[in-house]
Amino acid sequence: MTTAAPAGSSRDLAHPACAEIRLEGVLHALSDPMRLRIVRELAADGDELSCSHFDLPVTKSTTTHHFRVLRESGVIRQVYRGTAKMNGLRADDLDTLFPGLIGCILAAAARQESEQGDA
Repeated sequence: MTTAAPAGSSRDLAHPACAEIRLEGVLHALSDPMRLRIVRELAADGDELSCSHFDLPVTKSTTTHHFRVLRESGVIRQVYRGTAKMNGLRADDLDTLFPGLIGCILAAAARQESEQGDA
């Protein structure tokens, strides 16, 4: 079950409350290479990034799908700022629920990328 952001605009996006975020949903969301790439970029930047910031080798509709999966699983928060949809990693919520999980996943992904680069 997801809860909507505070009412006020038809552009408010539904996000799960912290207590509703499930480990299996987070792991599923991060199991896709494109979604993991998005999360890695958000973590590296440490701030919100617009959807247009990401240059993914997939169609716009597929990119939208990836962002929706990340949002609905509780990995990211999306908000409109003017005409831009901004994305931020819900690192604090995830670390509260699953201490160290995101850090371990990001470190493993970086290790894997460097090993593939050495090959």
